Amino acid sequence: MLDFDLGPGLATASRAGVPGRDLRDALLLRLREQGFALLQPTQLAELCGFSLAECAAALPLWDELPADPYLKDGGRYRRRRHGSFVHDPGGAAPVLRQVAHRAHYQPLTYNALHGGLVRWLEPLDARLCAMPCWNTLLASLGDVFGQLRPQPRWFVEAHQFRIDTADGIGRPTPEGAHRDGVDFVAVLLAQRRGIRGGESRVFELQGARGVRFTLDQAWSALLMDDTRVIHETTPILPEREGCGGCRDTLVLTWRAGGFLDPPQAEA
Repeated sequence: MLDFDLGPGLATASRAGVPGRDLRDALLLRLREQGFALLQPTQLAELCGFSLAECAAALPLWDELPADPYLKDGGRYRRRRHGSFVHDPGGAAPVLRQVAHRAHYQPLTYNALHGGLVRWLEPLDARLCAMPCWNTLLASLGDVFGQLRPQPRWFVEAHQFRIDTADGIGRPTPEGAHRDGVDFVAVLLAQRRGIRGGESRVFELQGARGVRFTLDQAWSALLMDDTRVIHETTPILPEREGCGGCRDTLVLTWRAGGFLDPPQAEA
């Protein structure tokens, strides 16, 4: 049994915390106190100023994800796309722009299974990046993280994932509990269909305490300070034998100082 004395959850804190405290303040307080926070779908929509119907319009794009060709465990359960962005939050007119498609790279320090690989994944679909909720989502979350650690520029990576049970089992984090090697991480659940499992687990980076829960509502979100916690998601299995299922997520990362680039010899 994991033991993590978190106090009231964010939903309670936003209603019964300091009088007059709004959602953004409650979220910042929770991130400062424990290094992670949960947002229910309506809270994410309130924070970012969009409707959940706008998000739902993106769901068909998960059906078109190509297979991930880099899985080293021999599995065929992961499909994904990847994109990179730069967010300049300061000034009178904050700027969020997509940069030229680039490889995704993590050193072995952060990813014992796939670290050291220069992964040229298929780019995000232009239809996703053109949706009204897209820029608002990235900019709003970036603004929250900027209040915790102000930065003149954020380097943002977006990973669109589908984990399925075509092989009988799907592994959202085959590398196990890990850091991403960035400043902040947001995991958004787009949908889950016909599966069991997929429990999220967050642990202190320095310490043994942790918490477990399941993201089970579409557009609920887990926000994490990647310098303070590690995380993983347990495998998924089909809810009914012989029937397929999937877990669709959008994983966003914010890093100050530049993208994680491979050593020159590996590029």
